[in-house]
Formats: sequence, C-alpha cells, structure tokens
Amino acid sequence: MSNSSDSLDLLLEGLTVDPGSTLPVFLLLLFSYLFVLFSNLSMCILIIRNRSLHQPMYLLYLNLSTNDLLGNTTVMPRLLYDLLQPLALRHIHLFTCVIQAFLSHLFNTTGHTILMIMAFDRYMAICSPLRYSTLMSTRTLVGLIVWAWGVAFVFVAVLLGLTLRLSRCRSLVSGLYCSNASLFKLSCESTYINNVYGLFFTVVLFSGSMGSIILTYTKITVVCLTSKSMSLNRKALQTCSTHLLSYLVFICSGMLIIAFHRFPNLVQERKFITVMYHLLPSGLNPLIYGLQSKDVRHSFRRMFSIFASVTGVHSH
Repeated sequence: MSNSSDSLDLLLEGLTVDPGSTLPVFLLLLFSYLFVLFSNLSMCILIIRNRSLHQPMYLLYLNLSTNDLLGNTTVMPRLLYDLLQPLALRHIHLFTCVIQAFLSHLFNTTGHTILMIMAFDRYMAICSPLRYSTLMSTRTLVGLIVWAWGVAFVFVAVLLGLTLRLSRCRSLVSGLYCSNASLFKLSCESTYINNVYGLFFTVVLFSGSMGSIILTYTKITVVCLTSKSMSLNRKALQTCSTHLLSYLVFICSGMLIIAFHRFPNLVQERKFITVMYHLLPSGLNPLIYGLQSKDVRHSFRRMFSIFASVTGVHSH
C-alpha cells in the first residue's frame, strides 16, 4: 500500500497468531465475547425491567454494564474478523478507524468516571445513611451520570482532535485496534503537543480516579472503625468489597498495558494483556455485582422462573 497522506484506506495490524492456533484462539475469544455480551445484557435488562432495582447503586451498575458492552463491541467483532484474514487484507477506512479509537478511549475513560461516582455513592450510603435519599436524589444521580459520560466525551474528543490535525505519511496502523497513539504514529509531523496532552490526560484520569477511591474508602474505614453497629459494618463490607474488587481488576489491567509499553520487544504479550483488559473486567463485573447483591440474585431468580414457566406453557 502506498504511503500517500491522501489515502483514506489503512491497514490494521490486529492480532497475529501461528496458523495452527488461529481457530482455537478465535473460538476462545468468540465465546469470551459472547459471555460478556450475555452477562452484561442480562444485567441491563434486569435493572431496566425491575422497578425495585431503580436505585442509585443499581442504576450505576447499569451504566457500567452499558460501558462494558460499548467497549467490547467496539473492539472484539473487528478483532475476530481480522483474525481470520491475512494482514494484507485487513483494510480499514480512516473514518472507521477514528470512530473505533474514539469509542475505545471513551470506554476506558468512562470506566474510571463511573467507578468514581460509585465510590461516592457508597460513601454517602454508609457515612450519611439518614440523608442518603435526599443527597442522592434522582436529579443528583442524573447529573453525576451526565458528568461521567460528558467529561469522558470532551477529554477524548480533544485527544482525537489533536491527532486528526496531523497529515499522514504511513498507512499501517500498529496494535490490536485503532487508538489515538496508533493514529498519530501514522504522521511524520511533530507529535509533541499530542504527547503532552496525552500525558496530562492520563495523569488527571488516574490521579482523579485513584485519589477519589483512596479518599472515600479512607473515610468509610474510619466510620466503620468508630461505629459499633454490626449491621453497618456488614453492609459496608458487602457493598464496598464488590466495588473495590471491580475497580482493582480494571485499574490493574490498565496499569499492565502501560507497563508493557516500556518493553517494545514484548509485542504479543502486550496484545494479550490488551485483550484481557477488555474481556476480563467486563466479564467479571456482572458476576461480582450479581452474586454479591441479594436484590440482583432475587430478581434474576424471578426472571428465570417466569421465563421457565412461559417456555413450559408453550411446550405443552
């Protein structure tokens, strides 16, 4: 392919495996993706259909599952399709590549902002239980959710906007899927501004994310240690452990990707970690929240019993 900067047709590197391993890897990724789809869609449908789950904590779960669906559907179908194609046939239009990059960065950023709001929600529920319903009103919750998606949208839009201003002199998009870094590497111009903003973006996101988690959980711990209420401590352990586990899986997966960028020779290992970054947290979240929450378990049992009774009637 020519390296013309006017060309809108790009080549996407994607995932490369040994020919004998292509089918097993394809099936493993396919079934993992289908599990992510099924589990998160089930969680979304469950929360939307059950009025008893229309509470701040569960509506935030809904947003988390929606974000997980968005992130995986942005990356996995294209990754699976390209896995069955030779590199020379992995063409992608510039517009499609930019959309994929935008949505993948939106998934990552919104994952942090939603988990930050969930930490704030748990802090309010445990530290100010009598004022919780007033403080976390529907209006407040909607405002926080709009903030979570809106801030992520603006930050990512600026990130990609700075990259799109650059002319292109290359056509091979390196990496598993299109990202901001892989797009600005197509240019032969100076990417100094992109690197500075990218660093600023990463520092603000990670410091804000980890800072809010540390602050809220420190205050929750202090309240639990000074309280003699066993029910309060039990509630804190139950609700906070699920959120903290979800956050740790998400943040550690992201940290591993950043760490592996320091080792350019570990290309395949970095690609494996990147796939796990999408599939692992997204697959675990419905299990973590679904198994831990009594309300969600009860709603799941009721939904499946209704489904079983309906299918039983039709079979007769």
